[in-house]
Amino acid sequence: MENYVKGETREVDEASPFSALDDNVVEMRVSAGSKIRNIMGYAIKRMKEPDIKQITWNGSGHAVNKTISCAEIMKRKVKGLHQMTKIRFRRIEEYWEPKMEGLERLKVNRDIPAVSILLSKEPLDTSQPGYQAPGSHDAAWLDRPQEKKGTKQKSGGPPAGNSGQKRKRKLKKDKPDNHNAKNTERKLDTSASSAAS
Repeated sequence: MENYVKGETREVDEASPFSALDDNVVEMRVSAGSKIRNIMGYAIKRMKEPDIKQITWNGSGHAVNKTISCAEIMKRKVKGLHQMTKIRFRRIEEYWEPKMEGLERLKVNRDIPAVSILLSKEPLDTSQPGYQAPGSHDAAWLDRPQEKKGTKQKSGGPPAGNSGQKRKRKLKKDKPDNHNAKNTERKLDTSASSAAS
């Protein structure tokens, strides 16, 4: 690739992964540099408007985690939202221009993971893969057994509370400082050799 220089980069336009979207749908595009606080302030304000029934969250590459976080925060702030999640790849075409004559222009296709999440105040098609009913985020925790307070901890784990930090500090205080001990020995050797001269 030393004979080529990167030229134009183009995103391939794709149709929305969701069918039957409202006319008033709010489309949120999340990038890796987006501030969640700023995005959420706007999105929640819009979602509370009576004529807005749906919002989509879209992100790709390094923004996938942030996109999911925004959708989860929205579900906690605005109760009763139906969710549809679609995972796909977004295609980016890169064109490389030759530096030397006789070489052809190269086209490189890159497929980047992407996620699109539709949140709706109105019910969605439950037969579609990726559907989550309102309140289903708590269902995963219902089957998990609850730990009782005061039970013994399993062996191998860190102690509860801050006692682990206190123990580390105590060990550091009790442990002699090898660096200072060596410096003291060097000073003694230097003063003994000076006295002998």
